[in-house]
Amino acid sequence: MTQLGQRGHVGASRREFLAGAASWATLAAAAPAGAAGQDPVAAGSAELQGDSSGRLVVTTVDAYPVYINERSVGLFDAPTFSSDEDLRRWYYGGPFEQLPSAIIAVVKTNQGIVGFGMGAGGGAAVEIIHGHLRHLVVGADPRGVERLWDQMYTSGLFYGRRGLFPMALSAVDNALWDIAGKYAGKPVHAMLGGEARARIPIYQTGGDIAAGKRAGVRNFKVGLPIAPETPAAETQAAIDHVLAAREALGPDGNLMTDSVSRRGTVDWAVGVAERLRPARLYWMEELLSPDDVFGYAELVQRIGGGGPGWTKVACGEHEYTEHGFEVLVRVGSAEVLQPDITWCGGLTAARRIAKLVEDAGLELVPHRGGSSWGLPIALTAPSCTMAESFAAGSPILDAMTPVIENGDCLAPTEPGFGTALTEEMVLEHRLRSG
Repeated sequence: MTQLGQRGHVGASRREFLAGAASWATLAAAAPAGAAGQDPVAAGSAELQGDSSGRLVVTTVDAYPVYINERSVGLFDAPTFSSDEDLRRWYYGGPFEQLPSAIIAVVKTNQGIVGFGMGAGGGAAVEIIHGHLRHLVVGADPRGVERLWDQMYTSGLFYGRRGLFPMALSAVDNALWDIAGKYAGKPVHAMLGGEARARIPIYQTGGDIAAGKRAGVRNFKVGLPIAPETPAAETQAAIDHVLAAREALGPDGNLMTDSVSRRGTVDWAVGVAERLRPARLYWMEELLSPDDVFGYAELVQRIGGGGPGWTKVACGEHEYTEHGFEVLVRVGSAEVLQPDITWCGGLTAARRIAKLVEDAGLELVPHRGGSSWGLPIALTAPSCTMAESFAAGSPILDAMTPVIENGDCLAPTEPGFGTALTEEMVLEHRLRSG
């Protein structure tokens, strides 16, 4: 297994596939006199907007689908199904499904500062960036990040409130934050206001628990890939796997599960949670479709803290912008909210989501919070106690992964998001559909 936080090597499969598939506080302190207490990113202060001499502006906005890991292999291949009833039909994600369809936006300025931002949506999201979003960004001062976000989101309101559009918007927004941090000479987490921690414990998703423990990891999440239609033997095997994970972890440390469900029902989920009570799960994630917000609210009452408290209910990985998360918060659909900063609308959206969650007294644990993109929110959100990390990656994923030391993710000291991305690396990992 690749060492946590270590730059890795993806091996021949990536090469073969590529060949074949050819801070508020900090910023406020720098604002002009009279701007005290104002959020300069949102308000567009003189410090952020530049001055009349040597104004900083965006000159180009490009975006590329990239190979992210082995899940990108075969992304453009047509599926084959055995029949109209083939269960795989419910789970075929196509070429634009989040992580496999990762994109990187590369935003350049007239002063030579280059920002990189991760998003998703593959070639479809790239079309949105090239055909729509870049017209609002080229020629603008990139440090007016929140104003630009509002303009971009509003301009796509009638066709893009969820899904592909905010996935594309995430890439551009993150790249703009990267530029703002590099211009200020500060890490992005130092620009968000509040008290940023120097390190945060990770939870490892997947991988070997024993190896993770040897590396100092104390918290783990395991897959629970079952649904109501899963055969009984497979369901039992999945439940046994979780119970074995608790035994391997021992009595201490948090253990979580993730079902990535599209078709779960409340009654089914309650039954699964009851069978897993001996595992003492910290949370159960994505037991239902992301659209089933009322079902999630019922789960909070039937298995979560609103009722018996067997486990916490977690969701939000597949929700978008503060508007979607406001529904989850108001309806009471989760106790742990999990925005992905490369899908939900970028860091600008994530800041607003974080405020919603904190104001409601809930827990915020960003999906992939141990990535360069999720870490600024994980470090600055008071309720966030863990940052998600993975046991192994790929060269481009490793370039977007902060240093992990003894089970903790360390805050980067480099300006911007602190990634090791270069334009050459992005182009080297570029995916082509044919």
